[in-house]
Amino acid sequence: MARQKEDIAAVAGKLIEDARNGVFKPVYVLMGDEPYYPDLVCEAIIDNCVDEFGKDFNETICYGADVTAEQVVTAARRYPMMADRQLVVVKEAQLMKSIEEISVYCNEPLDSTVLVLLLHKASLDKRKALYKSVQKIGAVLDSPALRDYEMPAWISDYYSRRGLRIEPEAAALLAESVGTELSTIALETDKLLKNLPEGATSVSVADIEKNVGISRQFSIFELTKELSFRNASKALAIASHLGNAARFNMPQAVSALYMHFYRILKYGALLARGGFPSAEEKAAALAGVNPYFYREYDTAVRNYPLPKAMTVISLLCEYDYLGKGGDGGAATPSELLVELVSKILNT
Repeated sequence: MARQKEDIAAVAGKLIEDARNGVFKPVYVLMGDEPYYPDLVCEAIIDNCVDEFGKDFNETICYGADVTAEQVVTAARRYPMMADRQLVVVKEAQLMKSIEEISVYCNEPLDSTVLVLLLHKASLDKRKALYKSVQKIGAVLDSPALRDYEMPAWISDYYSRRGLRIEPEAAALLAESVGTELSTIALETDKLLKNLPEGATSVSVADIEKNVGISRQFSIFELTKELSFRNASKALAIASHLGNAARFNMPQAVSALYMHFYRILKYGALLARGGFPSAEEKAAALAGVNPYFYREYDTAVRNYPLPKAMTVISLLCEYDYLGKGGDGGAATPSELLVELVSKILNT
């Protein structure tokens, strides 16, 4: 059986709640390709571990590039002054030379020290002693980067945790515009909340367009939708606009289109087996898609039956190569996108 994916938000939330309640582990390793949750946990520990009066004496915050493992261990083995505990934080700990030597301290950590190793977009080697020892006596938060198709669901969950409901189309639009940086989404959400009417509990596409400064009319999200329904004139108009945008990136556009048509292909293959697929089978074929959009895919599989979907996938592989400079062609990114969309519509 496949291992279930850990709920990083829940793990981070528990560590933050414990810190606010004055409950600490002797050693923390906060790591992973996505720094949002490690940074939140580290901030909560710093805010709650040592009171303001004792910070000058009992709080040490340093950076991995400036210290050695020996210096960190020496600091961790000191006793607090006129307090129950001291805090030692090493930010960007991945830059520390011989970081594995800290495992020696983890064998006999002081009850009066809280040691935090914060790695930025990096991780410890899970096969080595430091990671294994912290797992036994402390806390490890390993925060992986999210993929593009996981973002709308994460945004919906994030808004729900903040007491808001965001429309599926609004979540998809925000995900497409902001990307996969969770801290950026949190920042845009904070700005958005300041501009929503007092007492508002839901966020619409119009709210995203107005307050985040993006337009649903011209987006990859809308392009995939128009392609699903084979609305040629709208799809070509959106492709032309997107391709001429200052920040347009052809490989990113192709990647989004590939994911969309890969789902169509998987869903079409599921339906081709005959019978009525279960809800679980449908969710697996359309992984990362909010059920709100299932009707669009019901139409898309009719417009792109398996042979056509496979042809489109082949086209996308070809234009991924061309968009990265393959063949040294003179076509601009805008021309390539319009040409690609035209060929998809003519499959």
